[in-house]
Amino acid sequence: MMNLRKEFTTLSITLMAIGIGINLAVGTIVLRLGLPLYLDSIGTVLVGALVGPWAGAATGFLSNLVWTLTGLFPQAFAWAGVAAIIGALAGVFARSGWFNTVGKAALAGIITGILSAVLSAPIATYVFGGVVGAGTDALVAAFRAAGLDALLSNVAQGTFSDPLDKLVTFLIVWSLLLALPAREKARFGNLPVAAGRPLQGKTRRPAGKKTAAKKAAKKSTRRR
Repeated sequence: MMNLRKEFTTLSITLMAIGIGINLAVGTIVLRLGLPLYLDSIGTVLVGALVGPWAGAATGFLSNLVWTLTGLFPQAFAWAGVAAIIGALAGVFARSGWFNTVGKAALAGIITGILSAVLSAPIATYVFGGVVGAGTDALVAAFRAAGLDALLSNVAQGTFSDPLDKLVTFLIVWSLLLALPAREKARFGNLPVAAGRPLQGKTRRPAGKKTAAKKAAKKSTRRR
């Protein structure tokens, strides 16, 4: 319960609002361009990585809600639960140190994308008949033409689009975190370094009593 409260401070809520704005802006541009990607969870993953899984989940859910209410993408709310899971996973991966290296960040994106594809395909199939009004519809149509049924076509499309989309998203967030000063990351507290965990490499140990005594003996010898 304490972790939940820590994730919803004035600072983190402000970041959540910015994250929602990023999701809607970039997601709408990609939607209008008809690209076979989404890029509508950059803000969600950023909040999850910096603040934590609860804040990431809330950002994802609210982004899809606002996207629907504004009329920019009315179908978006159907995937609000999936968006929340993406934000939560980003928080868990970041807390476990997966954003410390580009390789782990990329792998985290692919894993998130695979799970997202599995969860999203039934929604696209049974709620919207496989046509959701996005650039990915062309891929679904291609798989249908190849002989797959509606569900398998959406699974195939998701298997292609979602891991690639989340790979790009997680790498974008990784680069943003890399550019962000450590002091700013520490203000949120979810990343391992910000949480006060030791960095890789050697650390200096405080001098013990014996070391201090040796130094004092050397000084007295020099005086003589």
